[in-house]
Amino acid sequence: MTWARDTDADDAAVQLRDFVDAGGTLLDTAASYADGECEELVGSLLGRVVAREDVTLCTKGGVRRRRDGSGVVDASRGSLLDGLDASLVRLGTDHVDLFLVQTPDPRTPLEETVEALGLAVTSGRARYVGLSNFPAWRTAQAHTLLARDVGLAAVEVEYSLVQRGVEREVLPAAVGLGIGVLAWSPLGRGVLTGKYRRTVPADSRAASAHLAGFVAPYLGVEQAPVIEALVTAADGLGVSPLEVALAWLCSRPGVSAAVLGARTPLQLRAALDATRLDLPAEIAAALDEIGAPRLGYPEVLG
Repeated sequence: MTWARDTDADDAAVQLRDFVDAGGTLLDTAASYADGECEELVGSLLGRVVAREDVTLCTKGGVRRRRDGSGVVDASRGSLLDGLDASLVRLGTDHVDLFLVQTPDPRTPLEETVEALGLAVTSGRARYVGLSNFPAWRTAQAHTLLARDVGLAAVEVEYSLVQRGVEREVLPAAVGLGIGVLAWSPLGRGVLTGKYRRTVPADSRAASAHLAGFVAPYLGVEQAPVIEALVTAADGLGVSPLEVALAWLCSRPGVSAAVLGARTPLQLRAALDATRLDLPAEIAAALDEIGAPRLGYPEVLG
């Protein structure tokens, strides 16, 4: 998300090379990131820094730009397919491995959106399709509409120790339907690194003009107990809070991948260390308890 805006081409190249060398495969972008420039940057790196076949390339559509530069949600057939075609040009490839609808569109019938996803697959533009930020009932409905021919392969949702709303219905639905879960912002928009416990660093996202509002919801007193428990666990294990947060998330049932938005190569390397951490069961259980979402009717009957 930061590439071509806060992350330049050189740092992006180093990140991509380090990621693939470490065994990483999923490269997630979107047409809306940096107004398409992120996809252009990714396209310039594929084939030059890493081979196209070494990555599972995912992009998202359904948010288009008006002439005045503002964004509008549009998951209509024309918008999705035209947007996918434009993404393929920017990415320099004839297909993506996974194409997602970035957000629900209340003005477009879901049947039309689903039809466009089916066409993306049958035309060869995408190998698999899915949804991002959709509620469970919409996900199940779309999967049913697609199941005859294509089916949903993945859902991408925000999921971390400070955002566990998906555990109420989205995660159980995905597991039950056999749909992979891609967890975006697995570090709670950065707060699970522990760097915001005392102050807001001047070089952080929370201090930037365009991302301060993105981080702000997780800087309150509600998240503080979770963050302190995370730091205590990390200190006890002799690792960083970031590593514990990622290890916890990647061990959750149904989670296929944690989608990181590292801004610098150093941030990415720190995150890659989490792949080596085997979180003790008692620590995982303690973290589960302190941040668990409240369940009630009808979830408790499911």
